[in-house]
Amino acid sequence: MSPGGIRTGWLPREYRDIEGEDMARVVVQGTDIVVRLTWREKVVARHRDVRVPVSALRRLYVEPDWWRALRGGRGRGTWIPARLCAGIRLLQEGQDFEWVRAGRPVLCVELRRGAPFSRLAISVPDPEETMRALLPLVPRDRPGRT
Repeated sequence: MSPGGIRTGWLPREYRDIEGEDMARVVVQGTDIVVRLTWREKVVARHRDVRVPVSALRRLYVEPDWWRALRGGRGRGTWIPARLCAGIRLLQEGQDFEWVRAGRPVLCVELRRGAPFSRLAISVPDPEETMRALLPLVPRDRPGRT
């Protein structure tokens, strides 16, 4: 048991100790934005790599407070309070995919209606650098370009 009373012994060590672990990556592959997860992250999130079309991109921003990136109710995935939120979160208007680790800034990728998710919220190694790489893909004529 962890100090907060949450049973975490079944998780691989890197999910109990957030220092030095592999992390999800957000990359552009062809005409898709891909959230690449390690095989362990896929198991924990109960989801494969996430792919959304670049044309669905609406807005990008970095949320410095990890807990503010979370929205909606728990769906499929793993939720460890104050440590990890991995998987699908359910919203009234759709669903988000989140891979958020406590204590880290989060890259938020808002998507247009009709995309498989409303938003991707991902703790990546360098969210500012990832955002700069994706920013040229945000259509200039859409409101919310940051």
